[in-house]
Amino acid sequence: MRNYVVILLQFIIWSGYTLIEWISKHDQLIYKVIMFFIFFYLAFILGNQVTKSNRKTLFITVLSLVIYTSIHYTMAQFLH
Repeated sequence: MRNYVVILLQFIIWSGYTLIEWISKHDQLIYKVIMFFIFFYLAFILGNQVTKSNRKTLFITVLSLVIYTSIHYTMAQFLH
């Protein structure tokens, strides 16, 4: 059950990242990359607080990122 809570919380973080990226669409690529790593670190720290395992947290964080990105780009294809 903790894994599902972490995935849902990380979806909220990834949604926040998407919103911030959309707001700063004119920024340089390096700033977007730095911002991504900050959000990734935030998602990892939040997940680690819940699961108490670095290995499991890394797996869940990457998994939630892949799922969110897949859903995001799939929906973007349908809307355009």
